[in-house]
Amino acid sequence: MENIKNFDVRNSRNLTMLVDFYELTMGNGYLESNIGNRIAYFDMFFRKIPDNGGYCIMAGVQQVIEYLSNLKFSEDDINYLRKKGNFSEKFLDFLKNFKFTCDVWAVPEGNPVFPNEPLVTVRGPVIQAQFIETMILLTINHQTLIATKANRICRAAKGRPVMEFGSRRAQGYDAAIYGARSAVIGGCDSTACTISEQMFGIPAVGTMAHSWVQLFPSEYESFKAWAEIYPDNCVLLIDTYNVLKSGLPNAIRVFKECLLPKGIKPKGIRIDSGDITYLTKKCRKILDDNGFNYVKIVISNSLDEFIIRDVLSQGACIDSFGVGERLITARSEPVFGGVYKLTAIENDNGEIIPKIKISENEEKITNPGFKKIYRLYDKEQNKAIADLVTLRDEEIDPTKPLEIFDPVFTWKKKKLKNYYVKELMVKIFDKGKLVYNSPDVMDIRNIVKTETEKMWPEVLRLENPHTYYVDLSQKLWNLKQELLHKYSQTYEE
Repeated sequence: MENIKNFDVRNSRNLTMLVDFYELTMGNGYLESNIGNRIAYFDMFFRKIPDNGGYCIMAGVQQVIEYLSNLKFSEDDINYLRKKGNFSEKFLDFLKNFKFTCDVWAVPEGNPVFPNEPLVTVRGPVIQAQFIETMILLTINHQTLIATKANRICRAAKGRPVMEFGSRRAQGYDAAIYGARSAVIGGCDSTACTISEQMFGIPAVGTMAHSWVQLFPSEYESFKAWAEIYPDNCVLLIDTYNVLKSGLPNAIRVFKECLLPKGIKPKGIRIDSGDITYLTKKCRKILDDNGFNYVKIVISNSLDEFIIRDVLSQGACIDSFGVGERLITARSEPVFGGVYKLTAIENDNGEIIPKIKISENEEKITNPGFKKIYRLYDKEQNKAIADLVTLRDEEIDPTKPLEIFDPVFTWKKKKLKNYYVKELMVKIFDKGKLVYNSPDVMDIRNIVKTETEKMWPEVLRLENPHTYYVDLSQKLWNLKQELLHKYSQTYEE
């Protein structure tokens, strides 16, 4: 289980009050209306993939677990809410004795996920299930966004190591810490964020800044001092003054004078500015001509997946990348639009009553009911064909043919025969009790690699990807149409 010994350290703050105020006013209203204990079902899902991409990478489940495991209202919280004047003493007493009792399901971290399928489902008393909306959204939204961006960047790097260098550009320290976690889940090999290694066990790396070079009387002396202090991990930053006229010649001189006589091989050079393609080609030739064909060239300069793809296609000689602000902020599209919607309630007899939200925007119409997701795979190719969202009581028998269809353009159909299935969502909490062990971050990173390899390359393209199918079962589709018809008649009246 992920670094349980650090669990309390990460949760020294009480985040229970990190809610939108309307979650409290509704909670008070539910209690005063005597419906606070009505069982409700909520789905967290998203509608659009950032960057017009073909897939997203699920992340943030462990932090949802930590939040839900530590829900409690302090005396200070209660006193603050009392002073607001919006809440009854009955509600404040409920908060004082708050105990989380919901069931929670989620798609495990590291799995590719797609629009309009539930990433998290919560079942429990509506007063509780409503209350946790904000933290589920902000946690899954942020980490899934960064894990997805990181995976796109790592795919563009074509197997070359990518280091996450974005802490100082993140929108706050939590974004830096959990962004580093998400970046490694997405495929980065390491991070510059030291506390993230301490908290999550992911490798922290780093060498020097330009200030190190500037502090010495000469560039050569700065490199020499570094090589003497860190002979076994000597990577020199060569663009403080001039890469080809001084930086690289001084680095080679230090390699020859300070490291080779000790039998130590230098590790690399780093370039943080300039024409990447031109400079790396020149540096590679000069290094090779001096017998340093094993010295790595590291690049860090406002990179993203498109720049990396382009410079590599131009023949840039790069061994690894340090990627900062455009990763940690997902700068090209920095919002992951996850939403949290009511999909069903239970009546007094325990019968599930499906609910739907209708909109004139088709994409905002929700899928009703208590649901689960099956991922369907082609047996011969071992590639994912589609995801099928079904009602919870439905089972798929892969020994029998299965017809799937587009939920909007229903005439688009496909009959599956030689296939197998995997149920995506797992139970995280059972009546408020944690029943799931999270893998550690590096294991989740391996899950990403395994599961993305089961996606067709066309889905993984950076631009104009193939649309991955998320279909509804016939039973769920019928239910949705029935509710649409029912409420559209009500609207017309």
